Amino acid sequence: MNWQLVPQFAVTGLLAGGPLALMALGIVLIFKSSYIFNFAQGQLLLLGTLFTWWLTVEQGLPLGLAIVIAIIASAILGLVIERLALRPMTGQPLLAIILMTLALGQFLQGSALLLFGGTQRNFPQIFSAAKPYKIVTPFLFNDKPIIIILKQNLVWSFVVAVLGVAIISAFFQFTKTGLAMRGASEDHELAQSIGLRINRIFGISWAMAGMVATVGGILLATSSGLDLSLSLVVLSAFPAVLLGGLESIPGALVGGLIIGFSSGLVNASKVQIIRKSAEIVPYVLLLIILVIRPEGIFGQKRIERV
Repeated sequence: MNWQLVPQFAVTGLLAGGPLALMALGIVLIFKSSYIFNFAQGQLLLLGTLFTWWLTVEQGLPLGLAIVIAIIASAILGLVIERLALRPMTGQPLLAIILMTLALGQFLQGSALLLFGGTQRNFPQIFSAAKPYKIVTPFLFNDKPIIIILKQNLVWSFVVAVLGVAIISAFFQFTKTGLAMRGASEDHELAQSIGLRINRIFGISWAMAGMVATVGGILLATSSGLDLSLSLVVLSAFPAVLLGGLESIPGALVGGLIIGFSSGLVNASKVQIIRKSAEIVPYVLLLIILVIRPEGIFGQKRIERV
């Protein structure tokens, strides 16, 4: 390990876990309300981010206005997907519904390629990149204090991501719609029997997932650029979801931060082959955690009488 750079990579990885937590949150939102694991979340993220880029670069809209319009459009897209693709699958085997989300992902990926092309793009900067934050730690290395340099877009992306998770968590805790969505997730038939509109709840969950995906994609694109491979970043969100617990919103945040932190530590290694293995670290960590706690860190243990 390059011990002098360990704090730098660890903090950088932890902050990079913020947008990752937002992607995990989008998956949790749909699973929490409908028990469907959405494999099209990465493509929702990609389309929302590309649409934001198109509005601000090609159409000349202010970036803030473009983001608002893209978030609203993503919510509408989520509603359309639920109404046209998922609602007709009601009552079908769970595997068939999961395969439907896989098909949706491929359809959305192809649509993104047809509409926007596959070239690499520079996404407009939301936060200033000129003056990074400099933190002088009290720890010494070779009699010199360890200094951590953090880019502004990385820090503020983390803040926005954590704030988004907090808002969604408060929505589920303190609003009637959020409480109804939590109730529907426990038992769909029982929820219908007490007057909850299940289809409406499913539509809201898909709309929220689309909005969260767009915000997460925008935060990622500001630091890593924008092309069709952006949808693959969600592959790191799957371990974060399972790590934190499939039904836990705080678990999505904790899982994303753990994945980001561990990947940052691996990047601090002096051994090149270890650094190249950073992409598989989330899955190795997932295997270890699930052996110890199969339901995830914040997952619920369910005992059913047969």
